[in-house]
Amino acid sequence: MSAEQMPKSYDPAAVEADLYRRWEAADFFDPEGAGSRADPSLAPYVIIEPPPNVTGALHLGHAVVISIEDAFIRHARMRRRPTLWLPGKDHASIAAQVVLDRIIAAEGETRASLGRERYLERMWRFVGETAATITDQQRRLGASADWGRERFTMDAVSARAVRTAFKRLYDDGQAYRAEALITWCPGCRTSLSDLEVVPRPEQGTLWTIRYHLLDLDGQPDPGAWIAVATTRPETLLGDTAVAVHPDDARYQGLVGRRARVPFVERDVPIVADAAVDPAFGTGAVKITPAHDHDDYETGRRHDLPMITVLDDAARVVGTGTAYDGLDRFEARRRIAADLEGRGDLEATADHEMLVGHCQRSDDIVEPRLKTQWFIAMEPLAAKALAAVREGRTRILPARFEKVFFDWLEHIRDWNVSRQLWWGHRIPAWYCPDGHVTVSDAEAGPEACAVCGRPPAQLIQDEDIFDTWFSSGLWPFSTLGWPEQTADLARYYPGTVMETGYDILFFWVARMMMLGEWFTDQTPFATVYLHGMVRDPYGQKMSKTKGNSVDPLAVIDELGADTLRFVLLDGTAPGADQRLSRPKLEGARNFGNKLWNATRFVVGARPPEVPGQTPLALPEAFALGPAERWILARCGATIAAVTSAYETFRLGDVTRLLHEAIWSEYCDWYIELAKARLGEGVPAAERAATWRVLAWVLDRYLRLLHPIMPFVTEAAWQRLPHRPGDPELLAVADQPTPDLELAVADPAQAAAVERLLGLVRAVRNVRAEAGLDPGRRLAAELVLPDPAVRAAYEALAEPFARLARLGPVTVRDAATAASGAGADSAPLVAVSGAEEVHLGATVADAGRDRARLERDLAAAQTRLASLEARLADPAFAERAPAAVVERARQHAVEQRDEVERARARLSESA
Repeated sequence: MSAEQMPKSYDPAAVEADLYRRWEAADFFDPEGAGSRADPSLAPYVIIEPPPNVTGALHLGHAVVISIEDAFIRHARMRRRPTLWLPGKDHASIAAQVVLDRIIAAEGETRASLGRERYLERMWRFVGETAATITDQQRRLGASADWGRERFTMDAVSARAVRTAFKRLYDDGQAYRAEALITWCPGCRTSLSDLEVVPRPEQGTLWTIRYHLLDLDGQPDPGAWIAVATTRPETLLGDTAVAVHPDDARYQGLVGRRARVPFVERDVPIVADAAVDPAFGTGAVKITPAHDHDDYETGRRHDLPMITVLDDAARVVGTGTAYDGLDRFEARRRIAADLEGRGDLEATADHEMLVGHCQRSDDIVEPRLKTQWFIAMEPLAAKALAAVREGRTRILPARFEKVFFDWLEHIRDWNVSRQLWWGHRIPAWYCPDGHVTVSDAEAGPEACAVCGRPPAQLIQDEDIFDTWFSSGLWPFSTLGWPEQTADLARYYPGTVMETGYDILFFWVARMMMLGEWFTDQTPFATVYLHGMVRDPYGQKMSKTKGNSVDPLAVIDELGADTLRFVLLDGTAPGADQRLSRPKLEGARNFGNKLWNATRFVVGARPPEVPGQTPLALPEAFALGPAERWILARCGATIAAVTSAYETFRLGDVTRLLHEAIWSEYCDWYIELAKARLGEGVPAAERAATWRVLAWVLDRYLRLLHPIMPFVTEAAWQRLPHRPGDPELLAVADQPTPDLELAVADPAQAAAVERLLGLVRAVRNVRAEAGLDPGRRLAAELVLPDPAVRAAYEALAEPFARLARLGPVTVRDAATAASGAGADSAPLVAVSGAEEVHLGATVADAGRDRARLERDLAAAQTRLASLEARLADPAFAERAPAAVVERARQHAVEQRDEVERARARLSESA
């Protein structure tokens, strides 16, 4: 293709869909596909994708996962490793039911009106309608996943894995059923794990209540009481003790006595327990073992009764009081008022506290007693801890290892029961005699395991598993476990598990525990934890705040490569990053810069290089100093980028390639090369220069492809290729630096680097002096080093053009400048031993000071206007969120401009 056939600017919409179709048709996403160039002797490279919710749409969190994992996968594929990126989706029990419940409510139905069977039919229909959405959106971002192996946490293979895993845990004595205190969401009507509870600081109330002491006749004494402090008066209906610290002198005479709980008229003991904080409230606390986690432990230590007083909807029940049937918060209001009316409300005070909310519904959660299935976690945790401590799995960043250890060393048993319908039903059956039978058979047990009752008399547990149970099996259930499949033998354990640091416990730890328990192997060698994407001000993005970014909208406007580059640029494991419009536009400009560089190279091909000539380096004798410099820089970049890829430093990959492509290749080498491509230059030199241009560009496209796959593929298709190269860049080999470094003369490369340093110094002096950047200045060059002088002689014309100099004279050593006053002294640029004496004086620079002052004043005026607009409440409240956000961003940019103008003015003084 000629340069004239290439659009002047890169248009993502014109190429992305077609390129993705070509990649899929080539069948190399499958490591054993027809288009795969994998070397079967190499160790496989495997990433099992964190499965996005089946009901979801692509958001920035997904986009980060896809960008990072696809970069790792594409790089490994281009290293000829058998590369498997296995995608899938999660059924997301609670999230899916929340979504579907809203849908059926609009249709005039509820879960109860449909019943379990019809509700699940409706759910499968809903999932069938939405399942393809997230996959299509991942394709738009360029995800090169093996779609033929795509899995679902509710498919038949996963279902069998869940049944088998639970049966084995039960047989191993690790799964058990018991009544215990769990965390309950009244909105979702299900139990939750501790990890699904979001603690939120809120302003509450601390009530001080009088519990009257019993006299010798066993009657409450109106004049004697113990005052207890509580933030939840409604739970006093379930109190079974009052507790004080054993060393609290205020209450030592009361320990062992009894007090009466208001309204339920229950007499309870006053006990001493070291868990009580004497500094909290009055130092005496009510104990409600059935509705508080700390109280539950206190109740077990003192063998206290555990009385349930709230139902599934968090309404008061079974107390025999006037509060039965009331919602918990209405009961709280009424109880507080009635206590005050009878003179037993001693005090109230504002109280800052952490209140647990359901991650999904945002309801305030309630601890309550319930019979559930649990998994004893300590033996499983010990195996996961050993995997990290022994170095079989490493966590990036390493600082999360301590967090990982702390959680697993203090882990509680896992409540895996959920009172939902959508999910894997717990494979436990109960006979009329109360016997429990756990079966991994799809049809259920053939008889009660204890008494032999037939299946018709057995009832399956109504609960389903916590979603994270099936997700915990994901690294091996996706490969066919418990069957010993070829995929399991070939691709397990995996190489990298990449996910957000916020689900280290939700998911990563559980995958490690279950993987070690069932396979005796750690499920992956490296855990890569990415950070969150925040807005330009570091705030968490949300639709409510109006600061969220729709990744699909970014792709529509700027292309997938732009989004991918921004999400990877400057990133590090575990580090949050900020997304802003200027960053997106900068990445878009980078893609265009690369495209235009390709267009230049295609258009600059000299007649000495026929169109079908394979890509190859020229003979060393034909290379000029600039060619040896760029080849040296190319070799160094290949080595540094390869190291960054292999050590998971994608932020360094983007930084290194941005510098190499934009600055070294486009801004420097292309400008230097133009002098050797023109008429009058020997044919061999022209051909050699063009071959180096094409060669280095080919290398950089290969290195950048895992980050920006579309623009690199589109550009690479326009270039000549090496013999043996495939048709697609996506399966071309990653480069090694050997060829470049073999022909790059270090001395000549260093001399060119020093010349370019001198150009930078000239530019800096001109900028600091406020001189017109386009103005040509006469100059004297002092080049004492013969190698630098020789390089200059070969590059005099492009050097003068880059530094905007002319005419130029060259001397071997500096001489004292003549001239009278300091104002007439020339401006001098220095870089190492080299100097440029410019044909401009301090007086010239002084004349530009007035312009710098005007620039600063104008920037300050623009900033003041923006700040006044943002300070106007009417603008902040009434303008669309996007408009307000743009104004804020403009203000940030204008503040930077003011600082730059101020710095330029200061430097010119």
